[in-house]
Amino acid sequence: MIKSSRGKGKVKPKQKEDERAKEFINALNMLCTGKGIEPEVLYEAIEEALVNAYHRDSNTNADIRVELNRENGSFHIYAKKTIVEEVTDSVMEISLGEAMAINPDYQVGDILEIDVTPSNFGRIAAQNAKQMVVQKIREAERGIIYDEFSSQESDIVSGMIERVDKQNVYINLGKTAAMMAPSEQIAGEEYRVGETIKAFIIEVKKTNKGPQIVVSRTHPGLLKRLFENEVPEISDGTVEIKSVAREPGMRSKIAVHSNDESVDPVGSCVGLKGMRVQTIVNELRNEKIDIVKWSVDPAKYIANALSPARVLSVAVNEEEKISRVIVPDEHLSLAIGKEGQNARLAAKLTGWKIDIKSETQVGEEGTDDSMNFVEMGEAEAFNAAED
Repeated sequence: MIKSSRGKGKVKPKQKEDERAKEFINALNMLCTGKGIEPEVLYEAIEEALVNAYHRDSNTNADIRVELNRENGSFHIYAKKTIVEEVTDSVMEISLGEAMAINPDYQVGDILEIDVTPSNFGRIAAQNAKQMVVQKIREAERGIIYDEFSSQESDIVSGMIERVDKQNVYINLGKTAAMMAPSEQIAGEEYRVGETIKAFIIEVKKTNKGPQIVVSRTHPGLLKRLFENEVPEISDGTVEIKSVAREPGMRSKIAVHSNDESVDPVGSCVGLKGMRVQTIVNELRNEKIDIVKWSVDPAKYIANALSPARVLSVAVNEEEKISRVIVPDEHLSLAIGKEGQNARLAAKLTGWKIDIKSETQVGEEGTDDSMNFVEMGEAEAFNAAED
């Protein structure tokens, strides 16, 4: 007699469902590993999705709790009910008698959880869980990007120019793009799609569409960070940047100080044959850079800051932070600079108001007797604009 094999080897629906749940958990864990997301973030999102799905499917406002098994993907829905003497709301309450039939230790006021998992809930749950997981992944990815780049505020990033749209320049940073507004762009500098560029992160904002990274090519911090990256003596703390003054795309001044008497701060920044400073000049598209030695003596500091002009003597009023400077006749225009640029940058660098006079002018007008002029020696500075 031949027995029928009908039905043999078939996988039962419940078994199939369990297998799919297990596969789902495995896939979820792999996804989290790949994207650097904590699995618990998605597990909680799935539980929230199941709560919403249950409320929508059952058309009830029951107080429920979803418990998702992190190992095999199975879940249970529990309705929370308050134990009362007399039930007035069957959705939220259960009688003491019914509760004691489950466990005689229950008392009025206790909360009882009842398993209300629908038998046909899998498909509805899967649909809602998928939508919630996708949403949470996006939120988590945005959070990761925000955390990564917010920690890089006031630092340099390097990326490829992705597009130029309505005068804004968008730079691809790999995981996201940064925006450089017209006010943060160097006047006259061309930005070509596909070109690699360095910029300074001035702000990272949280928006509904994800983090917005705002970068600049004009910020003084860009020059400071470029020197820190290029000069080992600065990065290890031997040489310190005291001040930066910048007119982007045209000229900058940077004041440096050495914490080790045997190390020349200006020479460290210049590098062998000017290689270090030239690398920065090239990055800033030939912006001229003056490197001056900072001094605790304001007169000496001001004289250095006015380099490449030679300063004969300086008088300072420390209360008002006003200085008077005398330069040789032939150096007056150099001290002031084209359209006052050199004097303006020196004032910004030192934080002092600087009044510059030539020897002839002083001879004709005389000097302020209330101010004590101190003769100056050679300035301690390097002028990339002149070399």
